[in-house]
Order: sequence, then C-alpha cells, then structure tokens
Amino acid sequence: MKTYQEMTKEELTAEQQKVSEQFKAMQERGLKLDMSRGKPAMAQLELSNEMMDVLNSDSYFNDETGTDCRNYGVMGGIPEAKRLMGEMSEVSPDDMIIFGNSSLNIMFDTISRSMTHGVCGSTPWCRLDRVKFLCPVPGYDRHFKITEYFGIEMINIPMSPDGPDMDMVEEYVNNDPSVKGIWCVPKYSNPQGYTYSEKTVKRFANLQPAAEDFRIFWDNAYSIHHLYDEPERQDYLLEILNECRKAGHPDIVYKFISTSKVTFPGSGLAAIASSPANLAEIKKHLQVQTIGHDKLNQLRHVRYFGNMANMHAHMSKHAAILRPKFETVEQILDENLGGLGIGSWTKPNGGYFISFDSMNGCAKAIVAKAAEAGVKMTNAGATYPYGKDPEDKNIRIAPSFPTPGELRMATEIIAASVKLVSIEKLLAEK
Repeated sequence: MKTYQEMTKEELTAEQQKVSEQFKAMQERGLKLDMSRGKPAMAQLELSNEMMDVLNSDSYFNDETGTDCRNYGVMGGIPEAKRLMGEMSEVSPDDMIIFGNSSLNIMFDTISRSMTHGVCGSTPWCRLDRVKFLCPVPGYDRHFKITEYFGIEMINIPMSPDGPDMDMVEEYVNNDPSVKGIWCVPKYSNPQGYTYSEKTVKRFANLQPAAEDFRIFWDNAYSIHHLYDEPERQDYLLEILNECRKAGHPDIVYKFISTSKVTFPGSGLAAIASSPANLAEIKKHLQVQTIGHDKLNQLRHVRYFGNMANMHAHMSKHAAILRPKFETVEQILDENLGGLGIGSWTKPNGGYFISFDSMNGCAKAIVAKAAEAGVKMTNAGATYPYGKDPEDKNIRIAPSFPTPGELRMATEIIAASVKLVSIEKLLAEK
C-alpha cells in the first residue's frame, strides 16, 4: 500500500473522488452527535443508580464518630469517607480534605487563593510582575482555562509516553522563580492516555524550585479508570506524595482526585491530598468559605462501596462498557488510515480519550469537515494553552458518550474527514 505522500497527483485525485462520494453518503445518514467532551454514557451512569437507595427517611445519618451528617460541621470530611478516598488516592486519610463534587473546583480555588493570599506565607501572585505555569501538551483544556482566567502566562512542555519533557521542566522550575506551578494528569493523561514513568515521578519529587511557592498540580483524575481487568494491561503510577517526602520536599505537590467518573459526574466526591503544612493553609481559608461540604453524599458513597475492593469491581463494570468503544475507534482508524501516512493515534490502557495527530496544519479543517457530517468534536487547539496548537495537528477523540452504533458511524466520518483534508493539502503542494 502506498502512503498518500507517495501517490501521484492523478492517484490522489482519484482517491479524493472516491472518498468524497463515501463522505456524501455518510452525510445523508443524518447523524447528529456531540463528542466534544468525555462524558460517561447513560449505561455508565446507571451502574450507580442503587447508590440513590442507600439513604432514605428511615436511615441512620450519623458517621462512625456519631456526628449527624445532616447538620453543620466536619469541614475536612467524615472519617470513613476520608479512608475510602485516601485508599483510592493511595494516601493516608490524614493527608486529605474532602470537598464537594468537583476536583476542578478545588483546582480553581487553589489557584484563586494563591493569587489573592499567596502560598503558605509567600507573596500573593497578584502582586507579582509575572506568574508562569508549565503546561504539558497536548493536555487538559479546562486546566489551561483556569490559568488563562487568572492571567497566568502558560508555557508549553512537550509530552512523551513517559510524561512531560523533564529536562525542560527542571530547567524552568529550578531556575525561574516566576514559574509557580505545573499542570499534570499523570495517569492515562488527557488526551493521550499516557502514564508517567517511575523515573519521571521521581524527577518531579526531586525538583529544586527557584520559587518557594512552586507547586505541582497533580490531577490524578483517572487513577482507577482502567480499560482492562488484566493487571499486565493496567498502567502503574508511582505515588507522588510519598516520593516527595522521601526527597525532602513534602510541600511541593497538591494531589487532586474525584469519583466524577466512578459514580455520578454531577454528584461525586472530590478531594485534595497534600502535606500537613499545605492542608493547614487550605483549612485556614476553608473556615471562611464554608462550614462543611455535603456529608450526606460522603455517607452515601461510603455505605454504597464499603471498601476499595467493591469500588474496583464497580470500575470493572465501567471498563466493560468503555473497552469495546475504544477498541472500535482503534479498529476503524487502523482499517481506514493505517499505512497511509496521514495520521497517528494513541491506544491507551485506560482513561477517557484517544489522541489523534494529523498532518501538520490539518486538525482544524478535519474537525470542521467532520461537523459537516454531524459529528461535533472538541475544538482543534483546545488541548493547548490559549487554544493554539502551534502545529495544528492534535485532535481529541472522546469515545465514551455515543452508543456503539453511533460511535462506529462517527469514527468512519472522522477517518473520511482525515483523508479528504489530507488529500487537499497534498494536492495543493504538488
């Protein structure tokens, strides 16, 4: 099989005509599908429906200490919920504060506190001339939106299957005091599905920041979100808090986690784990912000799962729904684009996304072309700060929400869009 680059102008023109006819037939199917976000499908949401029956008007509403969860108080989270979330996050319950339903909300608040009040006694960021954040790319668009919202300068750090380019990270962090943080999705990263290697985690723990208020924002959103039950097909991530303590830098990291894609995205539990000094600082501000988060939801989660073994069994049910969807996307891309030299894509073992790289300068046009046939995708460029992919090549594919039939049609449309845009580019260059 020839790659498109090896084809003559005549061969490309003939291929263009064939694919255009196929694309027209796809348009006539009338598909209207929003794949712009990694939303769980209805079948996944229904896995947790019985959790709604855990509490009713006859329930015992006290936690294990006797505190009535219907009332004020217990700002850091009820003990049994801290144990469950601590085990999920591989940290001690004492290292954790449980918040509401959204880890993104915790991240926003953490940046906001740093801007207005500083970090553990340091100068508030809003009083500094420059504040910079490192952003592994492609990465999570909502992370970048937070730092953009606060006017923080963002610096692209290339990703590899082992994690961010640590030579660049160390150069910036260890030498530039205006660098105050780095965004990380260390396991099954958004969008590539990469997991940081042990060497990468240890290099993070051994950073020597020029800024005393530098923090790693470790968003472990997909910590137990495997696609496969076999241990050999599950990625392993070294626990960061322990590594930072061993390296003598216990305060350098904030670790975020939630059950958003475990139970209900709109009604899960979210938490932050960090050092005693960082947690004390956070609690000082929380005492002004709230008298306590939703303890009934904490109680509901604890009584529904009971322990981590049950949570892992629950996640296996999620995997049974997600796995064939990911495999469908990979199969159709292989069948339609394999060997053509016009795209590459990741094949993750977990998480919620597949990252697709087109030829340079094609991503925006591919997303627009797919929309013509009814497939709405994440905006090209969204996986980069300011929405600007310098090479215009990365596209995030989110297989979770569509039905299997819809997903098959959508992926065929994406593949045809890649072909048409790539042919147009190559013909223009000949």
